[in-house]
Amino acid sequence: MSATPFAAEHAAARRQGISVGLATGVYGVSFGALGIAAGLDVWQTVGLSLLLFTGGSQFALVGIIASGGSPITAVATSTLLGIRNGLYSLQLARVLRLTGWRRAGAAHLTIDESTAVALAQEEPEVQRTGFWAAGLGVYVFWNLSTLVGALVGNAIGDPRIWGLDAAAAAAFVALIWPRLRDRTGQVTAALAAVIALISFAPMPAGVPVLLAAVAAVVVGLASAGPSSAHDIEQPEGDLL
Repeated sequence: MSATPFAAEHAAARRQGISVGLATGVYGVSFGALGIAAGLDVWQTVGLSLLLFTGGSQFALVGIIASGGSPITAVATSTLLGIRNGLYSLQLARVLRLTGWRRAGAAHLTIDESTAVALAQEEPEVQRTGFWAAGLGVYVFWNLSTLVGALVGNAIGDPRIWGLDAAAAAAFVALIWPRLRDRTGQVTAALAAVIALISFAPMPAGVPVLLAAVAAVVVGLASAGPSSAHDIEQPEGDLL
C-alpha cells in the first residue's frame, strides 16, 4: 500500500498539537485553585473550563470576582478577551470547511493554541490535523488539570513557581517563531508587540490584545494584494 500523502506532516502536526495541549493544559491547575479561592465550588470551577474554555477569559472572570468586582464587570471583561477567538475563526473557516455540529464543535476549540498549530502547517489537510490535535489536546488536559487544581486547592502552592505558565508561553512562541521568516511577519510581530506593551498599563484588561490584533490585520491587508495567481488560489497558507 502506498503511504498516505503528507503522512509525515500529519504525524508531526499531531505531535505538535499534543505537546502544546500538554504544556498549556497543565496550567489549568492554577485556574482550578484560583476558582476555589475566588469562592466557586468544584463543579462551578470545572464547568467554566468545560463551557467557557478560553484561559484568558476564565482567569479574568474569577480574578474580578475574587477582587470583589461585580458579575457584570467580570462577564464583560471575559467577553472582551474572548473576541480574538472570533478573529481566528475568520481564517480557520476557510481551512476547516465544516458545517453543522462539527462547525459548532470546532468553534468551541478555536483558541490561541489550536489556531497557532493549524497555521504553522503548510498544507490545508495538515492544518486541519494540527487544529484538531491541539484543540482536543488542550481541552482534555486543561479540564483534567482544572479538576485537579479545584480538588487540591492551594495545597500545591502557586503553579507559577513550577514554571507552568512559562512552559505554555514557550510552546506558543516555538510555534509562531518559524512563521517570522519574511519581512511582513517580522513587521507585524514587532508592531503588535510594541502596541501591546504601550497599552498594557493604561488600558483595561483585554484591550491591548485587541489593539495588537487590529494592527496585525491592518498590516496583513496592506501587504496582501493579488500579486500572483498562487496567492489568490491558496489563501490558506497566509496568516491573519
